[in-house]
Amino acid sequence: MIVALYILLALVAVGAVLYLFHRRDLRNGGDVTPEADAGAQEEEPVCCGMHITCERDSLLAAVSEEIEYYDDEELDRFKGTAPDEYSDEAIEEFRNVLLTLLPTDIAGWARSIQLRGIELPASVREELLMIVSEARAASHK
Repeated sequence: MIVALYILLALVAVGAVLYLFHRRDLRNGGDVTPEADAGAQEEEPVCCGMHITCERDSLLAAVSEEIEYYDDEELDRFKGTAPDEYSDEAIEEFRNVLLTLLPTDIAGWARSIQLRGIELPASVREELLMIVSEARAASHK
């Protein structure tokens, strides 16, 4: 019986917290009605830049069709290479380019790489996402 009481208290506490968050959202001008949620699902989602899935989508989406080179023309020879087929030397070459880019150029470089048909090695891709994630977190502080 005591266990059921604890479960009931936990449900009431979670419900109260959710209610308070809902009221805060309403006070801040957010439209959280079911109709608004349905309309939001039909529209194209907007990335706030604060979640790793947004970073993957926004970095790898072809926002611009213009290919810009960042003194990395030599990477074009890897066009069509699968991420798991790179040698250690090739991975280091990608990593070297990534780590020598200006912080403001990293997202553009990632888009450029995609537009050029080059798939990054898995480890370099994860490093790229981590760098962008840290940069966005630092800019939102």
